[in-house]
Amino acid sequence: MNEPNPFLDPSRQQELYGHASRLAGRTSALMRAKTSGRPVPETIVSLVQAHHAQPDHLRLVLDIGCGRGTSSLVIGEQLRPRRVVGLDAAPSLLAQARERAKDLPDTTLDFIEGDFHDLPLPAGSCDVAVAAFCLYHSPRPQDVIAQITTVLAPGGLAVLVTKGLDSYREMDQLVASAGLDARADKHESLYTAAHSGNLAGLAASSLDVIAIEDEEHTFTFGGNDHLTQYLATNPKYDLAPGLYGNPGALAATLHEFLPDQPLTTRSLITFVVAQPRGGPA
Repeated sequence: MNEPNPFLDPSRQQELYGHASRLAGRTSALMRAKTSGRPVPETIVSLVQAHHAQPDHLRLVLDIGCGRGTSSLVIGEQLRPRRVVGLDAAPSLLAQARERAKDLPDTTLDFIEGDFHDLPLPAGSCDVAVAAFCLYHSPRPQDVIAQITTVLAPGGLAVLVTKGLDSYREMDQLVASAGLDARADKHESLYTAAHSGNLAGLAASSLDVIAIEDEEHTFTFGGNDHLTQYLATNPKYDLAPGLYGNPGALAATLHEFLPDQPLTTRSLITFVVAQPRGGPA
């Protein structure tokens, strides 16, 4: 019997997002490895500028699954809406987002705890709603998109972002070949609920899709020490006791079985832009 997908397993959410340092470390290791692909927050901003009728006069932008607030900050700095609301279910991530936003001028940023299946904002209140790298945490992402449809104002815009099913497959192959998890390349994708292949269809269940962009992002990790800063907290793998959450021990184990050399891996990032049905073309 297959283990539950970690991203869809409520019992693992505290482990995954209970401490902001865990996500910060993973993200830092991944971004230091990145060699191609546009920054996602800036791409979201450019899509809003290209497709919203009045991108310079936004009242409220909702950033769903805001995490540590990276996209919320860029949206606030570059789009200058009157207000940005970041929503997430993890209090530790929201606390760090609030700390990072303290010095941002001219835009009101609020970070609130909530469930994206029941968005705590009035109907028709949002000019833009962003859901980046979060829809695959719902077993029914179409329900989240229905919620987005409800909170969007007439003429509003949704920007949805996800990853391809086979993202980081080279990493899976390395973990399997090193014997760290012999089934690493057989596990279900973490992104199965909302991925590059089905995101547009999910959006179309409630919205009119007006643009789809796919872009391959490439990451080259400099060696085992760099790689394990990301791998050590990847919930996809069944690592031996003492290795999960311990990059040093994981790196030492990798050094025993594999040469220390760079690893290049890839992820397809998909952006879907959509609007309420009957909105402006």
